[in-house]
Amino acid sequence: MRINEIFYSIQGESTFAGLPCVFIRLTGCNLRCSYCDTEYAFNEGKEMSIPEIIQAIEVFPARTALVTGGEPMLQKSVHELFRNLLERNYTVLLETGGQMPLSDVDPRVHKIMDFKCPSSGMEAHNDFENVRCLTPDDELKFVIGDRRDFEWACDIVRRYELASRVRAVLFSPVFNKLAYPDLANWVLNCGFPARIQIQLQKIIWPDMQRGV
Repeated sequence: MRINEIFYSIQGESTFAGLPCVFIRLTGCNLRCSYCDTEYAFNEGKEMSIPEIIQAIEVFPARTALVTGGEPMLQKSVHELFRNLLERNYTVLLETGGQMPLSDVDPRVHKIMDFKCPSSGMEAHNDFENVRCLTPDDELKFVIGDRRDFEWACDIVRRYELASRVRAVLFSPVFNKLAYPDLANWVLNCGFPARIQIQLQKIIWPDMQRGV
């Protein structure tokens, strides 16, 4: 597998936010979101075998592992990685965009899927068939840049009855673009139990872009 970075930090997003976590960031992404904060993962990385990855993460005390990217589902060996992590009793989280098929993901993996709102520039790439692959243990994230994004996200949540389908619907403001109070007021009036998700890593380590 091509690995961009492996590090130990605080999980900054999802309902697992605040927990110590091992991060396994895979290289490569087929999207180019306007607000992307991990462009360094598009191409940078080195080849590692599954045993090498396991050896690298086992030095850390956390038993939660996040597989992220880039887009981790682009690498076929990701399923073998999931199996190896699960066999070692890790709680396995997967961060993935809404454009890659998820039907083959082991149901024990906690999927955190990110449908792309209009301001991302990648809305046309969403694969709404993935809604059928979501379980009550999974989470759905919308990165919100403006009011149009918010209305679009609310429409998707209602159309697919997502609030009752998944563990959490997460609305995350585009960092340094959408004010937290604006999104908070919109969520208060949206009519379903969405959660505001603020990227904790950017608050705890505002001057660090990697390894957090």
